[in-house]
Amino acid sequence: MNRAELVAVTAKATGSTKASAERAIHAFLTAIRDSLKKGRRVTIAGFGSFGVARRSARNGRNPRTGNAMKIPAARVPRFKPSKTLKSAVR
Repeated sequence: MNRAELVAVTAKATGSTKASAERAIHAFLTAIRDSLKKGRRVTIAGFGSFGVARRSARNGRNPRTGNAMKIPAARVPRFKPSKTLKSAVR
């Protein structure tokens, strides 16, 4: 499912227009992104949790040239599904 399909399903389920569903989804995703940028965890009951993890610096290889290179440390988003979501998918 892509974003346009999600907007269409949301609009149909709520009985609203696609434009208002698009605004709602955009606001939802923006709120999650902004919370993660601040380092806060986002938990949605019955769905899962979004958080930020620290990935340490490491050595790697340039796939084109094969030269060794240093990959810097980074903060990366993580998602952990809830038990309810896991059991629904199984």
